[in-house]
Amino acid sequence: MHRRLLAPSALAACLLLAIPASAATATSQEAAPGAPGLGDPYYPDYGNGGYDVSHYDLHLKYQPKTDRLDGTATLLATTTEALSRFNLDFALDVSEVRVNGKKADFTRSGAHELEITPAVPLDKGRQVSIVVRYSGTPSQVEVNGFTSWLRTPDGGVAANEPEAAWWWFPSNDHPLDKATYDVSVSVPDGTQAISNGVLQSQSSRLGWTKYSWRSNKPQATYLATLAVGRFDVTTDKTTGGLPVLNAYSKDLGDNAGAARASVERSTEVAEWLTEAFGPYPFNALGGYVPNVPTRYALETQTRPFYSPRQFAKGANVSVVVHELAHQWYGDSVSVKGWKDIWVNEGFARYAQWLWSEKEGEGTAQELADYVYAQYPADDPFWKVKPGDPGPENQFHDAVYDRGALALQALRNEIGDQAFFAILKGWPKENAYGNGSVRDFARYAEKVSGKPLADLFETWLFTEGKPAAAAAARAQISAKKAPAKPKSWKKIAATHTVHDRGNAQGGHHGR
Repeated sequence: MHRRLLAPSALAACLLLAIPASAATATSQEAAPGAPGLGDPYYPDYGNGGYDVSHYDLHLKYQPKTDRLDGTATLLATTTEALSRFNLDFALDVSEVRVNGKKADFTRSGAHELEITPAVPLDKGRQVSIVVRYSGTPSQVEVNGFTSWLRTPDGGVAANEPEAAWWWFPSNDHPLDKATYDVSVSVPDGTQAISNGVLQSQSSRLGWTKYSWRSNKPQATYLATLAVGRFDVTTDKTTGGLPVLNAYSKDLGDNAGAARASVERSTEVAEWLTEAFGPYPFNALGGYVPNVPTRYALETQTRPFYSPRQFAKGANVSVVVHELAHQWYGDSVSVKGWKDIWVNEGFARYAQWLWSEKEGEGTAQELADYVYAQYPADDPFWKVKPGDPGPENQFHDAVYDRGALALQALRNEIGDQAFFAILKGWPKENAYGNGSVRDFARYAEKVSGKPLADLFETWLFTEGKPAAAAAARAQISAKKAPAKPKSWKKIAATHTVHDRGNAQGGHHGR
């Protein structure tokens, strides 16, 4: 839940860089350049065409005092067309590139494109290894006026959406191209490096400690994370033997207790979520709270990121529920395109409503009634269409709250048995893949056996507040002032997690 709002000028720049994938498609085995974007309508130059990455192997060295990052990235990929040249998304300085062991030419283009020309053109269906050696100071590198690298008093953090990878590893930066990860990071003794998945090993030599992490299930690039600093770390195992690791910056100050009181309940929350969404999909569990000035949280795979300010007013387990719900809705099943953000955020918000119901602090129905009533018909809230909000509103409150309201309308229409079968069935049927809003609507119709096109059109794709008659059909109360559910204060506090304001720079984040 998370955002970086593109300024109009930056969005225009992205649109100008769009090149249709068909323009770069080679016929037969005639090699041609791969497209510099996957054609996402919101971010046309994000990702690249012509290949699919299966694995990232990252070897990094990071000096917190200077924010210096040195890295060697090895990407294993398969070409999906014959390529004379291809692109990676990356913003740091590159010193060498090799493709299948041979030196390759490279240059920069656009805002974040690394163009690579292999010594020999690549046939379609070819397995390819790509090695990139690079270095830089991530916090000082801006793309379109911002950096997604968060500097801390004792290190740095990579966590943002929809882009974060550019500042610490070269990638095919779009959720459609997921891969597994091995991340090894060397840092000065006394400093830790936190990443996704399971800590495979830790060793020290000549004043440096190397941490090696493995994330063994497909993972979108924006869900990869790195945090370097001084942390208090807690470890445990779930009743099923899943490793749990939580990390807290040592200098969280007054927020430390509330952060721990929230994030240490991750195991409890995840076990509860399995009742609604099915088996937990990954090899590790946990969360981390670095000392950053931001306000947002992010569902970084297996180990969500939380800003300390999430806990400035006390413990808030609701935000932990939200980020862990994303492990099913957003991480295991990711968006096909960024316009499909509702299949992430609407469900994570609805999980908070279900938690409220479980805790006796307001039912999902009461929360739906309250959301519908508190925004008058002329409020801009209703101008945002959660099913396709536009890049400027991708992380608007309406995607979350109106998005969850749509799910309650669905629940009322088809009944609890079909509704909860859908909540479990969707992440099972699409595990480690991608899905769109329209895909979900078709799946809901298949499982429920009911025509639902009008319902989804009304609650997700129509600008304006659904009329009282539509609300009545969805069993949403249209009375003007329903009682405020007890949980609303905690849920409303997590609205700030959508504001990716970066206190270190001039951009408003995601």
